[in-house]
Amino acid sequence: MEQEIAVVTGANRGIGSGIAAKLAALGMTVLLGARDVRRGEAIADDLRATGADAYALRLDVTDQDVVQAAARWIDERFGHLDVLVNNAGITGSGPVDPADAHDQVPSSVDVDMVRAVFETNVLGVIRVTNAMLPLLRRAKAARVVNVSSHGGSVTLNADLSGPLAGLLPSAAYLPSKSALNALTVQYAKELSADGIAVNVVAPGFVATDSNNHTGVLTVAQGAEVVVQAAIGDATGGTAAFLSADGPVPW
Repeated sequence: MEQEIAVVTGANRGIGSGIAAKLAALGMTVLLGARDVRRGEAIADDLRATGADAYALRLDVTDQDVVQAAARWIDERFGHLDVLVNNAGITGSGPVDPADAHDQVPSSVDVDMVRAVFETNVLGVIRVTNAMLPLLRRAKAARVVNVSSHGGSVTLNADLSGPLAGLLPSAAYLPSKSALNALTVQYAKELSADGIAVNVVAPGFVATDSNNHTGVLTVAQGAEVVVQAAIGDATGGTAAFLSADGPVPW
């Protein structure tokens, strides 16, 4: 029980791989969740080459059977879980600058695309979190971190001349992050009695495949605030919406 165990979903690339690398560098045993376990294993190999304790974990957040199998493997191998980072997510638009995601405009959006985005970004978080809860409850002070976006802030979106004014209206990705924020608060309310902190983090506009590397932050920079929340340094409590610049308005 002394060794801290962390799971990062969507850890085979982008921000997820950066989060996994930083947690491993802090001495945690890191399980890199990935739909394609071979890609996850490649990242884990690189981390182990630096002396880290890292393993690939097959984890498709849209598949209940795969999620349950992952939880059983963690239970058999480690018996508990200290940190869960729900990072896996999709934009629905493919690799495109969010400011140019015309297929997200509410009046013309494809409802099937909206459903797919919510399946991963919201329902996937419920699936994984619920499967991992028995393991999290065995930890001394477990932390759950959900990776969101400034674009998930209803307050910022409602300011039509504010910092998000340049984003096109969205019926899929941004509302999925708003829903994730609301879901985080509800988990925080329920799990506070168990001593489990549940927070949500906006890493900022990070250059990744999902935005054709148009972001202004590196993966390492974006991962930092997520890691701080995962180790409990970004907030002393729960139900917070955090960024590198401090709290984000809901």
